[in-house]
Amino acid sequence: MDEEQETNTVNVSGEAVPENKSPPDKHYDTAFQLALLLDEHKGGQVVLIDLRPLYGWTDFFILATVTSAAQRAGLRRHIKDFIKDKKIRILNENRKNRKDDDWDFIDLGGTVIHLMTEKARDFYELERLWSDGHILKIHEGQSQHFEY
Repeated sequence: MDEEQETNTVNVSGEAVPENKSPPDKHYDTAFQLALLLDEHKGGQVVLIDLRPLYGWTDFFILATVTSAAQRAGLRRHIKDFIKDKKIRILNENRKNRKDDDWDFIDLGGTVIHLMTEKARDFYELERLWSDGHILKIHEGQSQHFEY
């Protein structure tokens, strides 16, 4: 009689993904790489939220805190360089972002990136709002599952 083997699904960091969460795939890897990119370039409190099991209009949210318009512009530039290589385009790119905006919204279709000031992040509490998704905190290239 054959014994049934137990298999664990893991993300790109080798962490087990809970059974009720979506397994990793090419889109997850791209979103995870974008989150790592923001962390690497000093985006603060970077979070990746997997929304695939919950919604059909997007797969992932990435949140990062910015401290200045210059930092936000720099992160946006790094995002553009990364997605150019992956042949991903920004949707609705014609939206104007004022330098004093607290929130920059970058829609890549399957992934939506939110570059927010701490003030906006505290006010809107997107992690809490989307807490039904699988939330990974990214810090110094490491990820950690997080729940509210």
